[in-house]
Amino acid sequence: MKNLKKGLQAVSKELKALGAKAEKLVKEVEKALKTKKTAKKKVVRKKVAKKKIVKKKVAKKKAVKKAPATAIETVVGIIKRSKKGVDVATLIKKTGYDAKKISNLVYKAKKRGDIKSGAKGIYVKK
Repeated sequence: MKNLKKGLQAVSKELKALGAKAEKLVKEVEKALKTKKTAKKKVVRKKVAKKKIVKKKVAKKKAVKKAPATAIETVVGIIKRSKKGVDVATLIKKTGYDAKKISNLVYKAKKRGDIKSGAKGIYVKK
């Protein structure tokens, strides 16, 4: 019985010692977490303070006129730029296409609704 009592007292002392060590570890962990939180807050404050908005001046680019990509766009562009309209002969001179191609392109442009016939052989913008 005495042996049992001594054994229980020894276990009790060891448990108390382990409890004290556990409390110390908990306190150290809490301190470490607090320092990390304050360190993060300080870093964030520094980053916010250092940000500055810098506006760069961009040089304005001059508008470059692009040539129309397709033949029909070329013909429609020429017709839309003219004030009084354009005849087939003028379209042939400006584009370099033959008469058959011009007539086909004019037909397609009329079907699309880009141009209309003003007088016989004269095409104007819509």
